Amino acid sequence: MMTNDNPLKVLVVDDAILYRTIISEVLSELPGIQVVGTAGNGKIATHRIGTLNPDILTLDIEMPEMNGIEVLEWLREKAPDVGAIVLSSFAQKGGEMTVRALELGAFDFIQKAESGTMEDNKKAVKKAILPMFQAYARRREVQQILKGKTIPSRANAEKKVLLNSSGVVQRMAKISGRIRRKSSIVGIGISTGGPEALARMLPGIPGNIGVPILIVQHMPAAFTQSIASSLNAKCAIDVRAAVDGEPIRPGTALFAPGGKQMRIEKGADGKTIIIRLTDDRPENNCKPSADYLFRSIAHHYEDQATGVIMTGMGSDGTLGLKLMKRSGAVIIAQNEETCTVFGMPKEPVESGIVNVVAPLDKIAEEICRTVR
Repeated sequence: MMTNDNPLKVLVVDDAILYRTIISEVLSELPGIQVVGTAGNGKIATHRIGTLNPDILTLDIEMPEMNGIEVLEWLREKAPDVGAIVLSSFAQKGGEMTVRALELGAFDFIQKAESGTMEDNKKAVKKAILPMFQAYARRREVQQILKGKTIPSRANAEKKVLLNSSGVVQRMAKISGRIRRKSSIVGIGISTGGPEALARMLPGIPGNIGVPILIVQHMPAAFTQSIASSLNAKCAIDVRAAVDGEPIRPGTALFAPGGKQMRIEKGADGKTIIIRLTDDRPENNCKPSADYLFRSIAHHYEDQATGVIMTGMGSDGTLGLKLMKRSGAVIIAQNEETCTVFGMPKEPVESGIVNVVAPLDKIAEEICRTVR
């Protein structure tokens, strides 16, 4: 946890003096965080990492000499234990670079404000960044437990649980007492850490999977197309952003567009299942919401469905998965060790509705087991 005795050390990296000032001032007001330095570009940042030993960077994406993407590639090779929260613009190029940054392992991102006073921008950054740092501190604690380092609170009990689940698939509950029909649809809910996790998981789904896959990834509208296009280039299945009214198809993964809710319903012929995008209110402060999608899957597919809950902050997806489970669906959760944040899978696992808890590299295989 973040405490003043064990602070999270942060290096602020941005070529704009204004944002270096905003981020530094915001972080200095938060308990358990220590700003150890700043850097005006990525090249300077890489030199300072060795001497300042930060736990995490706040990292601008578009910078001269060495941009944020290049810094993340350097971190992956030279300093894999140092995290990063990226700052991104709203522009299309900024969206594409942000998705790439998240695929490279950036913990999360904040969109830079394009207007407003400095005080307004500080308030917006503070509201967004505090839960990210709290989640990152929790992740660091879990990683230290797994590495066998001494952690004061909960260490022994948590280490035992984590090591028991490390790298293996756990069969948590019987799928059914009766012969169960194979799933005809897969629904996935995911948030923080999602782009990297999906970039590793979805390519494991074969092109002949034979069922549609619907995905809710918590991201703003500007990034939906970028993440879908990036994944489509990596996958055997077709991956794209969903369009209102289109029929769902086997072998196609559809993303809920940011800023819209996505559900399924019967088309005009009473048989075809189509996508419906709506402006319904956010649920769990999320739009799109995994709960919103999962409810419709439970209604239309009952016991012929697979629900998957993966890395992310918050609890979105839990209520929808409970409804899917009540209808006879199979529920798969990503394990804590491989989650960037074990928020969204936590309650479904602890509530006993999950059939399978699997590490990231086994989830595609487990999905395939439910549809074949």
